[in-house]
Amino acid sequence: MVLLVLTPAFAATYKFGAIWDGDKVWKDTCVSTEGDRIQSVGPCTGSFVDLSRFTAIPGLIDAHTHMTYVLDNPVSQPGRNAAVVFLSQENARKTLETGVTTVRNLGAAEYADIAMRDLINHGLMIGPRMFVSGYGLTISRSRTKTPGTADGVAEVLRVVREQVGAGADWVKMFGSTGSGRDVTGFETFTFEEMKAAVDAAHALGKRIAIHSYGPEGARDAVRAGADSLEHATDMDDATIAEMVRRKTFYVPTIDHNRYYADNWKKLNYPPDAVNDLNGYIQRNLDTARKAFRAGVRFAMGSDAVYTMFGENTRELEWFMKAGMTTEQALRTATTNGAELLDMQKSLGAIRPGYLADIAAVEGNPLEDIEAVVRRVRWVMKGGEVVVDKIRD
Repeated sequence: MVLLVLTPAFAATYKFGAIWDGDKVWKDTCVSTEGDRIQSVGPCTGSFVDLSRFTAIPGLIDAHTHMTYVLDNPVSQPGRNAAVVFLSQENARKTLETGVTTVRNLGAAEYADIAMRDLINHGLMIGPRMFVSGYGLTISRSRTKTPGTADGVAEVLRVVREQVGAGADWVKMFGSTGSGRDVTGFETFTFEEMKAAVDAAHALGKRIAIHSYGPEGARDAVRAGADSLEHATDMDDATIAEMVRRKTFYVPTIDHNRYYADNWKKLNYPPDAVNDLNGYIQRNLDTARKAFRAGVRFAMGSDAVYTMFGENTRELEWFMKAGMTTEQALRTATTNGAELLDMQKSLGAIRPGYLADIAAVEGNPLEDIEAVVRRVRWVMKGGEVVVDKIRD
């Protein structure tokens, strides 16, 4: 049985059989915590909680989620923000079970993600630490406009400022079509509009993620200065080289289309959608392989929606197929994720002074990625034990 608990953060010491601290491996070592921070990593002295059956890794970072997407919502009418947040608690709990203690949430209606983030930060909901974006910027597609709709540079500037003013940590922009069963990638915003969004976000001290399923939107997103590029397939050599030069993060989210293909009946997709999804997965993987060989920086993002929570880290298996070593794949969800969030001095590593986010896995995570993906047994977030499955 999975136990999701929330024990108060206090001074404690934990012994692990091994610790991968984000850089190197420590054997038979203790981690001491006080409050929400790590105090020391080193030899064990005095009393400790014995977790020596397990290997400790930094709490993982999922750089692309939709925590407030609920498949069966009996009160899904507009204006039901409270119901959405309440139902999203299950998504939060399942995410923690995967060892993910921090997420970047890229898009939510009615600012439900901001409410969820704040409830978690105040200890009123159990869930991962959230960096959120509010509404994603989209172009007009009908007479009905959401608060994220922006047509033209002036509208882009206004909507970016509205999201930041509402409390968003990040800005999200939909630079192409493509979502769910729709694997098209037609560019939507122009380069000038993307550049305006990037400049407006950066001027307000925020970073921006641009979604593009196709190569044209990806090219312009990178040229415009996006901090991260989401999904993109079929990128040409020039775009990939520009990503390397600008140090743009690539979050390919390959596994989310696997989820859609596996669950097409549950999601009411037509049977022919599966072939389209599988074709896109292969192109996504091929592009990721090409980008990795060129030296592009990756961060792990699941694009988890609906019932996908609990599968957040399966993206790491695709990174292995793209040519990464187990350690390189693990870095995408730890040190790289922390750098993407500009939290590299607090997250992504097990070091004194860092937030006490730790996942304990069964097996060697540097030799077997399955230890990370499927054998997380214990999770601490900010000094509090939030998952305990050590007796299962």
